[in-house]
Amino acid sequence: MAKRPVTASYIFFYILFSQDTWRILIAIVFSLMIAPQTFTPDTGIFGRLILYIMLAGIGFAAAGLPARLITRTFKKLILGDKVP
Repeated sequence: MAKRPVTASYIFFYILFSQDTWRILIAIVFSLMIAPQTFTPDTGIFGRLILYIMLAGIGFAAAGLPARLITRTFKKLILGDKVP
């Protein structure tokens, strides 16, 4: 079986259909939305960084189901009946 050539479209669809892509994106958005609301005037740069990272980790862990649903939806829309 020959390997599939790595083209720009192959990379694009690999990223689009990857659940990890959507989990990371959801985690970043979650962190950017929630972290600023938890800051106090005394929170330093390292405290803010830790809060962003911590909330991104929580968002990544919680985004499993939504990421699967997004990936399945894109596969059905783009691939149609060829979805494995």
